[in-house]
Amino acid sequence: MYLEKAPTAEELIEKLDADEVIAVVRAPKDVLPTDRYLHWDKLRRLDPPPGLTAEQWWLKIKGARAGELRALPLGDPDGKPFSYGLLDPMLRRLHYIDQRCSGEVAMDEVVTSERQAGRRFLVNSLMEEAIRSSQLEGATTSRHKAKELLRTGRKPRDRSERMIANNYRALQFMRDEMGETLTPALVLELHRIVTEGTLKDPSAAGRLQRPGEERVAVFDRDDGKPIHKPPPAEQLPERVQLLCDFANESDDGERFVHPVIRAILLHFWLAYDHPFEDGNGRTARILFFWLMRIRGYWLTEYLPISRFIRKAPAKYARAFVETETDEGDTTYFLIHQLDVIEKAINDLHFYLQRKTAEVRDIEKLIHGTEYLNGRQLALLTDAVRNPDAVYSFDSHAQSHRVSHETARSDLRSLAGAGLLIQRRQGRRHVFEPTPDIASRLKESSQ
Repeated sequence: MYLEKAPTAEELIEKLDADEVIAVVRAPKDVLPTDRYLHWDKLRRLDPPPGLTAEQWWLKIKGARAGELRALPLGDPDGKPFSYGLLDPMLRRLHYIDQRCSGEVAMDEVVTSERQAGRRFLVNSLMEEAIRSSQLEGATTSRHKAKELLRTGRKPRDRSERMIANNYRALQFMRDEMGETLTPALVLELHRIVTEGTLKDPSAAGRLQRPGEERVAVFDRDDGKPIHKPPPAEQLPERVQLLCDFANESDDGERFVHPVIRAILLHFWLAYDHPFEDGNGRTARILFFWLMRIRGYWLTEYLPISRFIRKAPAKYARAFVETETDEGDTTYFLIHQLDVIEKAINDLHFYLQRKTAEVRDIEKLIHGTEYLNGRQLALLTDAVRNPDAVYSFDSHAQSHRVSHETARSDLRSLAGAGLLIQRRQGRRHVFEPTPDIASRLKESSQ
């Protein structure tokens, strides 16, 4: 993906004559685009406002943006700081995310109710993110096979399955063990979990690239050309420490950065530094989830972020390259990620509305059946929707994060009630929905 580097204001002022610069100063404010944050590579192809050239138009835009940009502790290899701006559309999206992802936000009982197996919903969401994030980085395992891998807990058969299993473990590590303070050691441990058993050099898992090693660049998916050359390895220890310091800053400090903006910038920062041989993108996205979670945006754990990035990977890459080719202005990347988060929230709410209706239909069938616990209710709900589903002790235990003995009790109880059929598959016991499960549930509720 080639983008023409955006000229700086200083370069344009030096290039234009005095009359051309005066024309820029006198140009009305309505020549500034308000609906889009255009990069030079796009703007130069558009018709400029009357009386201005494309370069004069860009200089006017750069001048207006300069007063709004806020400096970041992240810098390029030469120490020039990156920056970001906050446009009104971005503020509206941040308000939308605040309302729907944090605090005491009301949410459908599919997520929040113990009876509706909210814990299982979270497990499924983590599985979905693990799969999509790995597929974004090249894993070729199908979603169906990947879900089977994670639910049964069997050993991965190839590198793609290993990537998915690792990513799922890393998301669990993020949620259960990372705590609320980020350290370089935690970043390295997270990377180790993400990449264990998947690298050409096994010793590269959980460590920064070293001086003398060839730095791993980012290449365009279409033409194979490099689109990002990361900072030299000699700078990495200090840069990772600065990243952690930025992540740990209090919202009550001198510099306020909106928590969602901070989480997105943490994602960008690690991806820009690209400190590892492989697994940088997966590690960066998990750091985003970690910061959102500890800052109170609990619903983010359920959002299919990587699925939306994977739908349009070129837009993800372009937002990154636009930042790098316009003096480190991360506004481009922030706009893209806020759009992804908003789409993921809307998708989740649509999904929850549909699932809530389905669960209520099943509840009507089993109304008054007191012997079913939340896990069994969730399984039966799934069984009615997926009559070809197959369950095992391992898959049930993994889905609900319970012991093998509890899973055994759940499934055998349902088989005893005539709702599941138990059979042997090799050395293990598997359970399938009875062909008439809906009518049996209806009978049991009467």
